[in-house]
Amino acid sequence: MVSRRLRVFLCTFVALVLPAPLAGCGDSDDGRIRLTVGTFGEFGYDQLYREYEAANPGIRIVERVTRAEDHHKNLAAHLATNTGAADVEAVEEGWLGQFTAAPNRFIDLNTYGAATLKSGWPDWKWNFGTSADGRVIGLGTDVGGMAMCYRRDLFTRAGLPVDRTEVAKLWPSWEKYIETGARFKQQVPDVGWMDGPTSMFRSVLGQQEVGLYDGPDSIVVGTNPSVKKAWDLSAQALERGLSARLVAFSSDWNAGLAQGSFATLACPSWMMTLIQEQARNAAGQWDVATVPGGGGNWGGSWLTVPKQTEHPAEAAALAVWLTAPQQQAAVFRASGNFPSTVSLYKDPVIKDFRNPFFNNAPVGRFFATSVTRLEPQYIGPRTGEIATRIINGLSRVEQGRDTPDESWRKVLREVEVLS
Repeated sequence: MVSRRLRVFLCTFVALVLPAPLAGCGDSDDGRIRLTVGTFGEFGYDQLYREYEAANPGIRIVERVTRAEDHHKNLAAHLATNTGAADVEAVEEGWLGQFTAAPNRFIDLNTYGAATLKSGWPDWKWNFGTSADGRVIGLGTDVGGMAMCYRRDLFTRAGLPVDRTEVAKLWPSWEKYIETGARFKQQVPDVGWMDGPTSMFRSVLGQQEVGLYDGPDSIVVGTNPSVKKAWDLSAQALERGLSARLVAFSSDWNAGLAQGSFATLACPSWMMTLIQEQARNAAGQWDVATVPGGGGNWGGSWLTVPKQTEHPAEAAALAVWLTAPQQQAAVFRASGNFPSTVSLYKDPVIKDFRNPFFNNAPVGRFFATSVTRLEPQYIGPRTGEIATRIINGLSRVEQGRDTPDESWRKVLREVEVLS
C-alpha cells in the first residue's frame, strides 16, 4: 500500500519538476488523476485497482484490455507517434526485446527507486526488463512456469487414470503425450486431445536451452535443432488428428474451454486464469499434472511506463505497487498468475496453496518447483513476430493447406525477411 507520505512526495515531486499542465495532482474531470493501464488477457488486477484507489483517493484507474498481438502492435505504434499509450503498459515476454531496444520511449524506473527493488526478482527476470545501457523499463509481474491442465471427466470417458500422479506417468515425454492422445481419441473421437498447435509448440520450445535467438540480433530458427524439434512434435500431433482445431485465445477457443472441447492444455501458470474465467461451470473437473518433459517456461510479463505519460511519478508508483510481492501473491491465489518475486516461492502463502477450481491441486508447489528449475532463453527484439509466423505455419498444416515440410520452408523464408 502506498503511504500518505509517499503520495504527498509524489505530488510535490511532480509539481516541482514537470510543467504546470502536466503536473496536475487532481487534474481530471472528477478532481482525481486518471491513470490508464494497458493490458492483454487477464491480469487479475480488478480488485487491486479498487484497493489502490481506496488507499489513494486522488487516483482513478481505468484498464484497457486488448488481444496480446494487437496490444503490442498498438503499443509500438503509440510509441512511434508519441501519442495514445496508456500510463502503464504491460509487455509480454515475446515482445519485450523490441521495447528494451528502444529505452528512450520509456521512463527509466531507476528514477523512481527501482534499483532498490532489484533483489526481489530473479536476475534473469530483472535483466530482461533492463535495456543494454542499464535503464529499467519494466518490472516483472508473473512468470510462466509449466504444468499440464487436464479434464478429469474426459479422462474418465476415455478409460484413463485421473489421479494427477498417475496422469503424469502417461506422458514422461512429448512423444508419450502424443501416443496417449491417440489412445484417448480412439475412445472419445468427438473431443480434441489438445486445443491446437500453439500451446504444444510454445511448451516444447520453452523447455529447450536455446530458442529462437542465441544472442543479440542472432536469430537461429533455421539452424537450431530445438526449434525444429518443437515444430516436428507439434506437426505430428496435428497429423494424428489430436487437435480440436481451435485458435488459441480466440472467441472459439474460449467457447471450447466452456464446452469441454478438448481434454488437455499445456498450462503455464497464467493459463489457469483463462481456464477459470472461461470454464466457470467446470470447477473441479479440471486438474493439474506435471508437463511432459518437466519444467519449462512460456510467457510472463512486465509493467512499463511510457515516457509520454502525463503522470510519470504516479504511474511508476502504481507499477511498483502492482508488482510488489503482496499483490503478486494475491493475484496468484485469486486467479493463477504465478509471482515473479522470489521471496514468495518458499512462503506458505504460495507453496502450500491449493486451487479448489482445479480439484484442489497443489498448484503453488507445482509452479514453484517449475520456476526454480527454469533456464531462461534469450529473448530478442523479434521473438513475438517470429513465434507468430511459426504458429501460422502450423495452422496451415492443421488446415491441410501445406504438408509440415512445405509449411516449414515457408516459415523459414518469412523469418529470413525479419532477420
